[in-house]
Amino acid sequence: MMRILTISDEIVPAIYSLNVKQRFHDVDFVLSCGDLPFYYIEFVVTMLGVPVFYVFGNHDGPEIQHGGVEITEARGAINLDGRGVRHRGLSIAGLGGCLRYKPDAVHMYTDPEMMRRCWRLVPWMLFNNYRYGRYLDILITHAPPLGIHNGPDYPHRGFRAFLWMMDRFRPRYLIHGHIHLSYGYDSGVESLYHETMVINTAGHRVLDVEPAEALVKKG
Repeated sequence: MMRILTISDEIVPAIYSLNVKQRFHDVDFVLSCGDLPFYYIEFVVTMLGVPVFYVFGNHDGPEIQHGGVEITEARGAINLDGRGVRHRGLSIAGLGGCLRYKPDAVHMYTDPEMMRRCWRLVPWMLFNNYRYGRYLDILITHAPPLGIHNGPDYPHRGFRAFLWMMDRFRPRYLIHGHIHLSYGYDSGVESLYHETMVINTAGHRVLDVEPAEALVKKG
């Protein structure tokens, strides 16, 4: 069993703490689903000493750090936005951003634009299925799928393209942020869609995941 820390949208005092290593000593890696300061992600990388994979949220942009240095990515972490990796026997892909509600904003997409981003992952997922027997284990996103954990307004509506990803490629998990429970959005935290568990990780969650090899042996 692998233990995964998932983070998104909110700086959590229990994580942004010198005691984070004691609290999360058994975490194997971290998945970050957007709208977090790069310094926060870098703190997690430094303090936990495990791989951190992340995607961009709609509010992410260049950040001025100590000494006036401008950075555009979290140093030491692995940017998974728009691509996939194999890690610890799992196929993990990332698709950041939310529905476009400002015409020129970065990390915002129309549904057709997000569908094109999904299609770019298809050759990699087909290879995974041929080589490992599964297309995809975990998809991390910033926005939710359409109709699942959606907020009450258009900017917090989900992508139809993510429903297509789950219908066709059946990841074990889709983990997203963007829907702040602290804002009073009572839209649920976990929902099963076909074979995919959809999880809202705004703030943080700890997830125990069986390695893909264990699932093959069970089958």
